[in-house]
Amino acid sequence: MKTSIRPLEEKDRDVIRTIVDDAQMFRDDEIDVAIEVIDEYLEAPEKSDYWSYVAVDERDNVTGFAIIGPNPMTIGTFDLYWIVIDQSRQRKGIGSQLLEYAEARVTDHKGRLIIAETSSRPIYLRTRNFYKQHGYSELAQIRDYYDVGDDLIIFGKYLKEV
Repeated sequence: MKTSIRPLEEKDRDVIRTIVDDAQMFRDDEIDVAIEVIDEYLEAPEKSDYWSYVAVDERDNVTGFAIIGPNPMTIGTFDLYWIVIDQSRQRKGIGSQLLEYAEARVTDHKGRLIIAETSSRPIYLRTRNFYKQHGYSELAQIRDYYDVGDDLIIFGKYLKEV
């Protein structure tokens, strides 16, 4: 199956909501935040602080999405807010394609560092391994950040020499 990547469109919103719901990794408030970010982007993509992309198959069916954006308090640092792949399409390279696409867009905009935050919960082990496999290093861990026993793990990847 051929995958391509394009900017998020209004018609993708409900499919993305389903992908996030079906992942069974996120709390309701986290899902609400994902949809809020998507809605902000869709309202005015050219004014949004977020860049939102979807991976689609040859029939333009959404198979995953990524949201990235420049961190406004930095020069050249970008935050990877979301990268989620449809459960039935995982482990087929779609996440890698989305991540590589996002990294290329960051490089195009003179970005030098991407930060990705994730949880220490066991359900996020594949996510943490995904980042490591793509050259991200664990930069910090903050104990009990999300909840007691749920640490924040911050990964980063330098795209250019600092």
